[in-house]
Amino acid sequence: MAFRNSFLLAFSLGITVALLDCTTIRAAEPIRCTVIIDQESGDALYRQGTCDQGFYPQSTFKLPLAMMGYDAGILTDPQNPRWKYQAKFGGPERVKKDVDPLIWEKESVVWYSQEIARKLGKGTFADYIQRFGYGNRDVSGGPGKTDGLTESWLMSSLKISPDEQVQFLRRFLNGGLPISEHAVDMTLAIVPHFEAGEGWDIQGKTGSGWLRDKAGKADYARPLGWFVGWAMKDERRVIFARLLVDTKRHSDKPISFVVRDSLIQDFPKLAEKF
Repeated sequence: MAFRNSFLLAFSLGITVALLDCTTIRAAEPIRCTVIIDQESGDALYRQGTCDQGFYPQSTFKLPLAMMGYDAGILTDPQNPRWKYQAKFGGPERVKKDVDPLIWEKESVVWYSQEIARKLGKGTFADYIQRFGYGNRDVSGGPGKTDGLTESWLMSSLKISPDEQVQFLRRFLNGGLPISEHAVDMTLAIVPHFEAGEGWDIQGKTGSGWLRDKAGKADYARPLGWFVGWAMKDERRVIFARLLVDTKRHSDKPISFVVRDSLIQDFPKLAEKF
């Protein structure tokens, strides 16, 4: 009888643990954040969700990378340099063409980013990250055997939170970064524009990827999407970041486009709260 009772107790506990584990898995929810701050004061105008947790910047890193490229003289203006695609770059068909800075930002061409990083070199690249105070400042690479110089921002060592994204962009817009005025002006010139309604003009950059699982592999059930930038109406400018880490695959379009389009659609209503 004692053995039977012990077995039943252990069996019962085992079932309970299993149910808790399954419940935990089923209870996994998307991670969301929308944060908007005033450029002039830095005050938070709207902040909802998990905004203080760091994630891979993905292609939003094209913003600081443009600042570095123009400041270092690697990039000169919106149309120059225009680099030819090389087979060794790989990538989808859409990127197999000549690319200039304007195309690079608009079409989010990874190989162009990596060429800028290579021309900067490890030392200069790491120095800019430190002086920018960008995210966790970790450009060592590693997860997924990624290279720190050319992939640290792509599901690798470098992470940044939505709160840090908006503070970084505020320093950029207020002239608080150690870069030239030319670098500021040229970066502003190549960031894509979007009309948000109610007179708001948005400039911003998307970014998409996935979280990594415990084995260091991309977890395609946890897509990550960003849209960060600034919005202007009349003489006022506000800075925003929206993040979504979902719990389902997105097959119809990149998750970053979902995040971007939702922010653009929501923006006039969010602005009513300012």
